[in-house]
Amino acid sequence: MRDLKSKFLDVYSVLKSELLNDPDLEFTDDSRQWVDKMLDYNVPGGKLNRGLSVIDSYSLLNDVKELTSEEIFQASALGWCIEWLQAYFLVLDDIMDNSHTRPRSTNAGTKLQKIGMIAVNDGILLHNHIPKILKNHFRPKPYYVDLLDLFPEEEFQTASGQMIDLITTLVGKKDLSKYSLPIHRRIVQYKTAYYSFYLPGACALLMAGENLDNHVDVKHILIDMGIYFQVQDDYLDCFADPKVLGKIGTDIQDFKCSWLVVKALELCNEEQKKLLHENYGKSDPACVANVKALYNDLKLEDVYLEYEEKTYEKLMNSIDAHPSKTVQEVLKSFLEKIYKRQK
Repeated sequence: MRDLKSKFLDVYSVLKSELLNDPDLEFTDDSRQWVDKMLDYNVPGGKLNRGLSVIDSYSLLNDVKELTSEEIFQASALGWCIEWLQAYFLVLDDIMDNSHTRPRSTNAGTKLQKIGMIAVNDGILLHNHIPKILKNHFRPKPYYVDLLDLFPEEEFQTASGQMIDLITTLVGKKDLSKYSLPIHRRIVQYKTAYYSFYLPGACALLMAGENLDNHVDVKHILIDMGIYFQVQDDYLDCFADPKVLGKIGTDIQDFKCSWLVVKALELCNEEQKKLLHENYGKSDPACVANVKALYNDLKLEDVYLEYEEKTYEKLMNSIDAHPSKTVQEVLKSFLEKIYKRQK
């Protein structure tokens, strides 16, 4: 039997074909080929954890060993809506960051400049594909209206987090005094946690016939998990082996409002703070090395490991306190995927 990821990718092919052959649109051959390549370039790359989590969670909520083909397809379709949303965010993020390559491409030589501002329209297309997929496959479902509420709400949360991030790190106005743990938490809560953790869980709950208003506690746990996930990302960007991580971290050079820098600001003395202000956000390798040396002096790796253990214990206590064993299993499946991850 083919694994779940293969089935998931099969559903992508079906959804893409439906969009490319939409009877309401009269594509030219060139435009159809453009959208075809644009989708393959942006949507199915990466780990696909957000999308696959919908299937995993729905399976656990139904407490069955094997889902029907229809259930797998519908859970996959919702998972792909999240991956489409992720692709949309990444395209816009690349434009805002003036990135030269789109991260999901396997062709590292492809330059964003070759695509130019057509990328803006690509993002609009990706965004508008989501309601089309929902309409095509969920309109008869009793939770269709809930999905139409859910996706725009999580998109709004993410855009709000991006706004907070952008205005905190305005180009030409590098000011570390703006960075703090509350600001970092607010950015990652809205920019990452809602759509990466709550949205997959919420989709599975709706498929299982649950009312999201009855699962506010689940929402809070998943949001806390998403914040932990982003703190992990910040830690790994600096301390992970690039060969394992699959990239060389650039948070220091990019002046990111990283958990590491806000913890450093919290822990360092005036002399160390001066060094941080003088070196953070600069691409000079010597400046990057100075910041990393300061992180080591402050023992930030140990600080992170202590944070991880306390966060894991807190999350597990919250999960175990939930009255539903089935929901506990769903939440634990999310946590197991990220706890102690190396990439």
